[in-house]
Amino acid sequence: MGKPTHPRRLSEAEAMAVARNLRGSARKLNLVAQSIRGKSAEAALASLTFSKRRIAQDVKKVVQSAVANAENNHQLDVDRLYVAEASVGKGFVMKRWRARARGRVGRIQKPWSSITVIVREREETA
Repeated sequence: MGKPTHPRRLSEAEAMAVARNLRGSARKLNLVAQSIRGKSAEAALASLTFSKRRIAQDVKKVVQSAVANAENNHQLDVDRLYVAEASVGKGFVMKRWRARARGRVGRIQKPWSSITVIVREREETA
C-alpha cells in the first residue's frame, strides 16, 4: 500500500532544486540569486564560478542540481534551460552572546537561509 502520489507542482518543462540550511543571511544570498535570475543555465554557472561572494559556490551547486534534475528526471534539453526563478527564504537564527564592557552583553546572530532554483526550458523560436 503506500502513500498516494502528489500531483506535480511544476509544469512539464520545469525542474527544481532546493538547498536548505545554508550558512549566511537571506539578504546576502538574495544578492547572488538576483544576479542569476533570467540568465541561461550556462551563463548563470559561469557568473557563479567567478563570483567573489562565498555563498556563490553553494548557489552554483543548487543550479547544477536543478540542471541535472531537468536532464535526468524530466528529459529536458540542457542547452535550452534558463533560470526561471531563484527564491530565497530565511531559516533559523543561532543566537550567541559576547561579554562587553561594564557587565553588559552583546548579542551575536548567526543566520541561516535556504534557496530554491527553478529552471525552465525555452520554447523553440521558429
